[in-house]
Amino acid sequence: MKIFQIKSKQTLNITLEESWDFFSNPRNLPKITPPWLKLKVTSNVPEKMYAGMIITYKVYPFLGIPSNWVTEITQVKEKNFFIDEQRFGPYKFWHHQHHFRESDKGIEMEDIVTYALPFDPLSRSVNNLLVGKKVKEIFDHREKVLSKLFPD
Repeated sequence: MKIFQIKSKQTLNITLEESWDFFSNPRNLPKITPPWLKLKVTSNVPEKMYAGMIITYKVYPFLGIPSNWVTEITQVKEKNFFIDEQRFGPYKFWHHQHHFRESDKGIEMEDIVTYALPFDPLSRSVNNLLVGKKVKEIFDHREKVLSKLFPD
């Protein structure tokens, strides 16, 4: 199994509380996800995130083909980081770390996504031709939307 990783950093001129409230609420995920994914949260989610929380989504990740995606929030350290992991969905493996740090310019957010594809032994080619570009596109879109939502 070939493992891939993408990292994304962005600084927003907001408080730690504002960043945590926004990013730890799964209801906000569709706002910062590219429209082509058609991401929809399909489970009822509570006001406050917790370790063990299961979230279900409907997404259209590849060629407009719908997929159910089930993730679990596996770790939470409030106002510091949280981790979501795929339990069922389009990836063979998905581990997404969300980190938040205060800086002189606001809050530095870092996403670290580690994933594997179900297409072995072709996963390297599939990632290079399609999936890696799409994952990068998701984070590029997120950066643009967040800059508009939280302008300097």
